[in-house]
Amino acid sequence: MSESDRSNRIKVFYSAKQSLPSDADQTSPSPSKPRMIVETIASSHFAEHFQLTDDFPPLDKGDFLLAHDEKYVDDFMTGRMPDAAASGLVWSEALVNAVGLTTSSLYHAIRHSVQDPRTICFSPTSGFHHAQPLRGLMYCPISGQVIASLKVYEQFGLSGAYLDLDAHFGNSIEDSRTFCPNLNAAVPPGMNINPKYKHGEYLQQFSLNLDTLEARILNDEIHYVVFCHGADSHQDDDLGGQCTTGEWLECSVMFYNWVKRIDAKLGRPLPISVSLFGGYRADNFDFVINLHLADLVICLNALCGTNIDYTVQDNARKSDSYNVKDVDRNSRSYGTDFVWPD
Repeated sequence: MSESDRSNRIKVFYSAKQSLPSDADQTSPSPSKPRMIVETIASSHFAEHFQLTDDFPPLDKGDFLLAHDEKYVDDFMTGRMPDAAASGLVWSEALVNAVGLTTSSLYHAIRHSVQDPRTICFSPTSGFHHAQPLRGLMYCPISGQVIASLKVYEQFGLSGAYLDLDAHFGNSIEDSRTFCPNLNAAVPPGMNINPKYKHGEYLQQFSLNLDTLEARILNDEIHYVVFCHGADSHQDDDLGGQCTTGEWLECSVMFYNWVKRIDAKLGRPLPISVSLFGGYRADNFDFVINLHLADLVICLNALCGTNIDYTVQDNARKSDSYNVKDVDRNSRSYGTDFVWPD
């Protein structure tokens, strides 16, 4: 394997209607985040390394029923309370349309990654990993991960893993296992990976998670991976707080360098999709967007043969600034005997 075996462009699955306007009446910024990050990419000095596609239809009631009770789906789609607002989001027809497209974005990103493993696929989406079969929960109306992976399994017979680095445990997959007969095959037990702890212990556990996932991949039990690097695991997030800026970026470096090693061991590219998940900063939401962009730049530099400079700096809280290439040069390996320095 060489870097030339990967495309030098990330394919972005984004439709304008999957994102609500920034002035929409909402309790969370998440429904507006897809638009914000796509617009920021478009104005960046590395925009040429992203290929945007909106050629995918929204998922519909039949797809939602893969993961949810029919009464809840009907209530959500028609605005019947209290179920329509069970996730904590303000219900509207625009929200229903957006959810159909965000779920479709994730599904089509994964689907394309298994059909064209050379290409890293990006679904600029969140709001999936807390929904339950009978209700939405915590800004997540629909179980997008469950639906996407069930559809991929039914169509291709392939099993996936989620590396969920959001600060909050992604209960959606686990809470859906008894409701969805094929879910244990689509996302095998143990493959909804959510690192715990803080700082060095967090990095150490993530490294051990990657070791476990590697064994399952090399044993042909896992066929694609979705990396969900939620920005709320940053220590300055309003709702999270596990990693400094350097540690948060280090997780990206660890993952994409791990992918490079897996590619070499397999002798072919491992299908990889990337999603957003959480991130909440009322004082400086641009910092959330900048973290997500830094993750994508690290991906491009590690896997796609680019050499992009990008610095993350939090002017609102004066955290340390990091150039992604500096983090990459300082990357280290985290074994079971690793102790983070004071």
